[in-house]
Amino acid sequence: MDKQESQMKPIEEMAEKIGIDESSLEKFGKYKAKVSLNGKVQSEKKRGKLIMVTGMSPTPAGEGKTTTAIGLADALNQSGEKVVTALREPSLGPVFGIKGGATGGGRAQVVPSDEINLHFTGDIHAVTAAHNLLTTMVDSHLHFDKPSALLDVRRVSWKRVLDVDDRVLRQVVVGIGGPLRGIARESGFDITAASEVMAILCLANDLKDLKEKLGNISVGYTPDLKPVFAKDLKAQGAMASLLRDALKPNLVQTMEGTPAFVHGGPFANIAHGTNSVIATRMGLNLADYVITETGFATDLGAEKFMNIVARSGSVPSPDACVLVATIRALKFHGGVSKDDLKVKNVEAVEKGFANLQKHIENIRLFGVPVVVALNKFPTDSSAEIEKVKELCQKEKARVALSDVFNKGGEGGMELQGELFKAIDEDEKNFQFLYPLDMSLLDKIDVVAKKVYGASSVEMEGKIRRRIRRIEKNGFRNLPICVAKTQKSLSGDDKALGRPTDFSLIVTDASLSSGAGFAVIYCGDIMTMPGLPRNPAAERIDVSEDGTITGLF
Repeated sequence: MDKQESQMKPIEEMAEKIGIDESSLEKFGKYKAKVSLNGKVQSEKKRGKLIMVTGMSPTPAGEGKTTTAIGLADALNQSGEKVVTALREPSLGPVFGIKGGATGGGRAQVVPSDEINLHFTGDIHAVTAAHNLLTTMVDSHLHFDKPSALLDVRRVSWKRVLDVDDRVLRQVVVGIGGPLRGIARESGFDITAASEVMAILCLANDLKDLKEKLGNISVGYTPDLKPVFAKDLKAQGAMASLLRDALKPNLVQTMEGTPAFVHGGPFANIAHGTNSVIATRMGLNLADYVITETGFATDLGAEKFMNIVARSGSVPSPDACVLVATIRALKFHGGVSKDDLKVKNVEAVEKGFANLQKHIENIRLFGVPVVVALNKFPTDSSAEIEKVKELCQKEKARVALSDVFNKGGEGGMELQGELFKAIDEDEKNFQFLYPLDMSLLDKIDVVAKKVYGASSVEMEGKIRRRIRRIEKNGFRNLPICVAKTQKSLSGDDKALGRPTDFSLIVTDASLSSGAGFAVIYCGDIMTMPGLPRNPAAERIDVSEDGTITGLF
């Protein structure tokens, strides 16, 4: 038995802690379980408070949002509060790519971390299968019904997906080798976390809603440019059957015994970036506080949570936001190279604060109370920490030092205190950034200028026509999901700090009619990442006793 397992409690104890009856659990061993959507959940259905954790523009390694969310939940748990954290499932892409494991770090982790990071309960595999089932039904239709009045082979938009980073599959040609192998056409692969099916899984309210959303997926266009949907191919029932069990939230725990839902895994730079609404809503019905995390920074996950997830009505707007910052990210945005981030540099911290300042402003755009959580690293100097606190105070922003990596829940007590003050004392006046009846082009303009700080938006005429075609086909009233780099507030990953006087370059647009948003692609964003020069996969191994090493 490894050290992590020796500290874990039976999953039945976690369920009991938040009022889930054991009869509602579908167990995956001792420490993991799915919670039945139809089973007995002991709850008065009283909504708790929702805390959203977001961050400043990150360094390539990330700034510890997941770690902070877990540590904050542990702090609340230590204080006797009834709390649950609701997080996304790790994707094998970043696990084997640049970041490694995605279950927190140090003393603030969800466990069993190796199982959660790898196959877990099979949800992501189910999404992959459901997505690719629809793809094969598209190709089968083209094979048997060509020429087709329903689907134009030149205008098929539905690709395949895979849950690993594989750059060579971004563009492929399928169906070559003769008439028995289908219709030859250009296509490609996205990573599963970017699949519309993943977005639908995380936005569906129940199985009926899931099937309806799956049926509304647009797979391409007719010869006269009318959208063709999955329901036209009668695919939604089979897809939903593959996702029936994946729709149920996964219950695990933190290292300190705080209940945790880990469910769904959309990326925030190329998708909407939030765990499932089912898990979040279940947590709000069972606990006094739910700590959820949105991907990357306020310009991505947080903006999409506000304008897409909260707008859906499935979950409420946040009662407060925790904005994670680090000294190293501030120095990075202050012009310090990656190799010198451990060197004390108060001047660079002050210069890089412009990035954090914009993220504070972004949360305030939505009228939600905000607390800056300064995630502590061993190389942080007291002078650098004091400079961040001083600069936050000038912005009239609450700030707290968080040391949950080293101390677990105890290291989150200062953050907890500021969070309580923000909830009790600060005004909340939530508002969306744009009305749904605004045109898609105007919505892009609003997000670009208000959230990113752009001075203008540029795109080729064919992209503008593509967006207007989406509107013409009846989808003007959808929110937008902008796919762009996470490395910068702009669409240029080399524009660090707080870029000004720049144009956001829109390079493509697509319709996610099942998920209920239009995707706007900017810059060189890729929906299928590639492995870095030295991927995390090189250090991950398994010993003879089955222990996984090198995930972190």
